[in-house]
Amino acid sequence: MNQAIIRKGRKFDQVLDGARKVFMRDGFEGASVDDIAREAGVSKATLYSYFPDKRLLFMEILRTECRRQTEEAEAEITEGLPLEQMLTMAGERIAEFLMSDFGRSMFRLVMAEGQRFPEIAREFYCNGPGLIHDRLVFHFGHMVACGVLQIEDLDLAADQFAQLCKAAIHEKLLFGMQDTIRQEDVTRSVTGAVQMFLARYGTGANGQGQAC
Repeated sequence: MNQAIIRKGRKFDQVLDGARKVFMRDGFEGASVDDIAREAGVSKATLYSYFPDKRLLFMEILRTECRRQTEEAEAEITEGLPLEQMLTMAGERIAEFLMSDFGRSMFRLVMAEGQRFPEIAREFYCNGPGLIHDRLVFHFGHMVACGVLQIEDLDLAADQFAQLCKAAIHEKLLFGMQDTIRQEDVTRSVTGAVQMFLARYGTGANGQGQAC
């Protein structure tokens, strides 16, 4: 999609907030322009002046929310943190995204409508799981250079870590087996993920080296 045809104005964020609520409630196909305009408190003319295509609006919401959560997570990571602590923080943020109303709604929406609208599924991957993957690759590469991790295949290691952090959480939420996940369940999954990751890729005896 051509990002250049999106025009921003003073009610741009207002439109995004309203559309986000409608998409999460009704899905992509079920969300009407009338409902989005009403929820956002703007006219249809204003809505169309910003987003002439509903898919452009949906993808902008995906990009904005996914990148916001990623930037907030990275802002918490400071130099000199113990490696295990840094990995735990990263794992908790991955789990939080999956458990958030936005994350759960988007995963379900993409599963339901991704075949009919493959560009939406690709956009969600690139700005959600794909962005997490890319940032993990970047940080893991830095840790390898500092000597606290030993990884030959950074892409595989990033995928492994993200998947481990989702164990016993993601599918239960995605398929409606549980409405909520307890914090102790998140801690269990993330702690196990970090321990397994360090057992495979850590260079120290206990993985307590400083993450440079």
